[in-house]
Parts: sequence; structure tokens; C-alpha cells
Amino acid sequence: MTEQVHITIVGTGCVGSSLGLALHRAAEPVHIVGHDKDSRHAGIAQKMKAVDRTDWNLINACEKADLIVLALPLNAIDETLKAIAPYLKPGCVITDTASLKQPVIAAAARWLPDTVSFVGGNPLVNAPASGPDAARVDLFEGSLYCLTPAPSAHPDAVSLLSSVVALLGARPFYLDAAEHDGLMAGVAQLPQALALLVWHSTTRDAGWRDMRKLAGGALDAFGTLIGDDGAALADLLLSNRDHLLPWLDACADEINALRRLLAEGQAEALAALGERSIEARRDWMRDRKRQFAEELPLPPIEKPNLLHHIVPRRLLERK
Repeated sequence: MTEQVHITIVGTGCVGSSLGLALHRAAEPVHIVGHDKDSRHAGIAQKMKAVDRTDWNLINACEKADLIVLALPLNAIDETLKAIAPYLKPGCVITDTASLKQPVIAAAARWLPDTVSFVGGNPLVNAPASGPDAARVDLFEGSLYCLTPAPSAHPDAVSLLSSVVALLGARPFYLDAAEHDGLMAGVAQLPQALALLVWHSTTRDAGWRDMRKLAGGALDAFGTLIGDDGAALADLLLSNRDHLLPWLDACADEINALRRLLAEGQAEALAALGERSIEARRDWMRDRKRQFAEELPLPPIEKPNLLHHIVPRRLLERK
């Protein structure tokens, strides 16, 4: 029987199931196990062949894995690592897909034995929805995929994750966890916090009963940033508050400046502000389409057989 890389995906939502689909498309010698607290999600993932089988028991799903992907909300990762830590086989590599990295790196240091390696991950993709029904085999293609290795991660583990990212059709972007979270505060948590305020203030207004009949795409776009789990959103904002608070202060100043322009009827200044913002968005969209290649001149990563990385780790004696 051909040797296989055993991969476990914990969380078979859109991102987890898309990852399974992409790895299977790459025709790697992999066997993928899916685990999800929602048995319906796990069943859908297996039916669409994102995973080869499912296991309702978290420990059983993880104990034989060479690579474990925690495709979970940030607030579920600590308890998951604590639960699986005693049962991981030596040489196992663990990664995640949460949008913040300092909390997960800290959780990995708190719970994981030194016989395994943790490499944080954040795929910079726009998942259309949270469930497996929205999964796409090409979700990661042409995107950047942040990798933030824990200080104790073995170099082989980083190479393995780099190869996995390449197999997904993405491009690895290596960052320190603190740097990653500082940048994410401005481009992710700030928009989420503002979306929270827009929905809160609008729906509490006395005129909401009539306003809601006129609400459309603009308000709905803010709603997608909030998501469908209030506790998870609160945990995300609090977990990055040291980086987020200065952004909120700066944004408050910008809101006051915009208010002054409106109150004073400064049409030219408002138009100039709009043009600068529109041009900045155009530049970003152009650079993103090219995967920021000019600023991140990394050589192309080959797409090797994952066994090239996994087999040596099975034989490796860690400290």
C-alpha cells in the first residue's frame, strides 16, 4: 500500500473544506480526516470529497495525524490544543487559520509538547460564507497566505507548510506574530469594529422600522464583517485590543474631520478625499492581483510530494 500523509482538518466550514478540496485536487498521497462539532458540516465535507472520512471524536481524529489544520474561530483554538496535546504523535505539525496569531502562538506554547511543531497560518481569502456549502477548490488561488512559525517550530515544519500553501495555489507571506496582528488591526479588526457600530447605531434608531425596508447592499456588506457569532467577534476584538485601540482613536479623528467638511459644505475637499481613497483602492486591487510580487520578491516554491517533508520528521528525534 502506498504511504500517505495523514492530515486532519478540525473544522469543516468553508475554509477547512476548501483546503481539503484543494489538497485532493493536487493529487498528493494524502488521507484527510475531518472533525467538526456540527455533524452536518462534517457530513457535507465528506460528501463533497473534501475529506476522506470523518470522526466525531476529536482525539481519534488527531492522534495519528502528520499534519493538523485547526480551521476554527480564534476562541476555540486554546481549548482544542489543550484537548489534543497529550495524544499527538512525535513529529506532528499543527497549523491554524485564525485571523490573529499572537493568541494562538501563546496557546501552542502553553499546551503543546516539544515533540511537535506549531506554525500559525492565516489565509487571506474572502470566504463567501461560513459553512461547507460555500467551499471552493480554488478559494486560495492567487492569494497570500500568512505563516507565523512559533519560535520552537522545526525548520522542516515551516517547509511543510510552505509546500502546502503552494499546493493550494497561494503564496506564503512570512511574518512575526506581533507584526501580523498589528497590521491586521488596521485592515480587519478596525472594519469589523466600525461595522459593529454601524449596525448597532442604525438598528437602535427610532426610525429603524422604516429604514430596514430601504436597507440593501451597503448595510449588508457591513453585516458580513460582523459574522454570525457575537462571542467570537468579541473575543477577536479583545484579543487584539492593544493594536486596535490606537486605530480607533485615529479613526475617531478622521470621523470628526469628515463631519467638519460636511458641516462646512466643503465640496472640493470632500471630492479630493474621495478621489484619494478611490485611487488608493485601485492601487491595492492592482497590487493584490499581482500578489504584491514587487514588494515580496520570494522565489517560486516548488510543489513537491508532501512525503518529502513528512517522512524525515517521522524519524526525527526532538529534544
